[in-house]
Amino acid sequence: MKYEFVEYLKKHTSTPLAVTTILHTQGSTPRKAGTTMIVHTDGSIFGTIGGGRAENEIRLSALDAMEQKESFRRIHVDLNDDVAVKEGMVCGGNMDVLIETYHI
Repeated sequence: MKYEFVEYLKKHTSTPLAVTTILHTQGSTPRKAGTTMIVHTDGSIFGTIGGGRAENEIRLSALDAMEQKESFRRIHVDLNDDVAVKEGMVCGGNMDVLIETYHI
């Protein structure tokens, strides 16, 4: 999969985007450390970091980081909270994610 990301990034060298990478996980999470997803300024993505609410939270944070012209941002996604339980999520862990922005 990493080869696909490299090829994808080569084709988008002049496009603003954010690369999100899971740094650390604890408990039950949809994906593990090292998983990467690319977010474009229009909200579209390449790859997946797990789907559902966690992926959307990461996507929205990446969009905000690009809008705020931040070079990077580190976020913590908690899948143990009441919202996760109400939504019937089967995960019950948390993850730290690095968001790196390019061409902003």
